[in-house]
Amino acid sequence: MRTVHSLKELRTILRGYRLQDKTIGLVPTMGNLHEGHISLVRKACEAADVVVTSIFVNPMQFGASEDLDKYPRTLADDQEKLEAAGNTLVFAPSIDEVYPEGLAKQTQVVVPDVSDGHCGGSRPGHFEGVATVVTILFNMVQPDIAVFGEKDFQQLAVIRKLVQDLCIPVEVIGAPTVRDEDGLAKSSRNSYLSEEERHIAPVVYRTLEDTARKLGDGRSDFPALENEAKNALIQAGLRPDYLNIVNSDTLKPATSEDTNLTVLAAAFLGTTRLIDNVTMTRGDLAKRNS
Repeated sequence: MRTVHSLKELRTILRGYRLQDKTIGLVPTMGNLHEGHISLVRKACEAADVVVTSIFVNPMQFGASEDLDKYPRTLADDQEKLEAAGNTLVFAPSIDEVYPEGLAKQTQVVVPDVSDGHCGGSRPGHFEGVATVVTILFNMVQPDIAVFGEKDFQQLAVIRKLVQDLCIPVEVIGAPTVRDEDGLAKSSRNSYLSEEERHIAPVVYRTLEDTARKLGDGRSDFPALENEAKNALIQAGLRPDYLNIVNSDTLKPATSEDTNLTVLAAAFLGTTRLIDNVTMTRGDLAKRNS
């Protein structure tokens, strides 16, 4: 496995693989890798001959009050994990390599509608930062496939719409959320949790699962279900940011006619913001429960 930091070196190496008719996969990350990230790399290895994992802490997607400065930079540890997973190439560019004229002069990519609400409502400008850096990475690497985690459900929807609208020739693959044994979704921000908070955190997933079961039992009073779930989080000691039941395809508020539903949640535990989701098909879940 090789690690490169410049676009020139990246393209030189990838040109050689393309001359061999190798397919290229991309896994964009911000580093501080855990098993969830590694599962994306493994999925990319199944779909492509050559896998590039990018490691870049993207300043454009962080808000003014967010944790850009304290986000862990763990390149050496990340390299070990990636090599063990079968990754081919690490691309770890500097900020100047990605944004050579600075953020203020950078062309930005906006994906309307699907970026609205949920995390987009709570973190203004976040998805513009994500869409911009992913577009840059797509143009730098020019992959055949790219793998993103389903834990970041809205982000995945934004990337799929981006690729569709801009006719980018990349197949976007979603990978299932990886969880600890108690259900907590793997996240780099889990390392910010205190020992006590770590014991509380799995209530987010349990609350989403409970809401999905109620939907499967036929309930369609969505605002009431959302309030019940928020109250469960509050009682456990979390501060809900949002908890929304949506159409899985449009991310719009669910209606009684919808069958494919996703329960999206973000909640603060101490200073740590946790996000998670559960997707279900109402008819199928009702049959399993009968």
